[in-house]
Amino acid sequence: MGVQLKVINPSILPISSYLLVSNHISWLDIHAINAFKPIRFVAKSEVESWPIFGWMAKQLGTVFIQRGNSRNAAQVVNNMAHILQSDSICIFPEGTSTEGRSVKPFKTNLFESVVISKVPVYTVAIQYFDQNTGLYSEVAAFIGDMGLLESIAKILRHHHLRVDLTFIGPSEADPTFLSDRKWLALHSQEQISVILGPK
Repeated sequence: MGVQLKVINPSILPISSYLLVSNHISWLDIHAINAFKPIRFVAKSEVESWPIFGWMAKQLGTVFIQRGNSRNAAQVVNNMAHILQSDSICIFPEGTSTEGRSVKPFKTNLFESVVISKVPVYTVAIQYFDQNTGLYSEVAAFIGDMGLLESIAKILRHHHLRVDLTFIGPSEADPTFLSDRKWLALHSQEQISVILGPK
């Protein structure tokens, strides 16, 4: 789609498995992360029925979650904890996509998988820019009532889009904090907020 990929601090990621936490702007986020390094994702169950992208998600081993279903969420957390013993997983804990200029409060439930599995939490801040001007771009933002085809067409019309992935290492906080899903969620959210900064 002509989107340029820029990866910052990629060498901090370990060979062993980890939970990767990201802000969420667009369906394009998944493809940007996978263009750098393939990883499994947790996605809303509706994505499974999307044309082409739903098939791709299943091929990548995506874990689907039914939003608003607490019983399903508990099953997903246990499934994630099992997967994290051997494979890394990426989550978008805002629970929705945004324009990307700031980050919404993170939902904490999926962080329980880290408390169970004892793997580290790494963070990635996603940002989109115009390649020519260097200014922040909202072209990729998949928000409101926008449809998938409309979003694809919008991105294709703008041929100078760049996506930045900035990776941040895990906290070296006291182990007590590292076993608290609320603290882990807040810490990851704050790390991304620092990278996004004022636009």
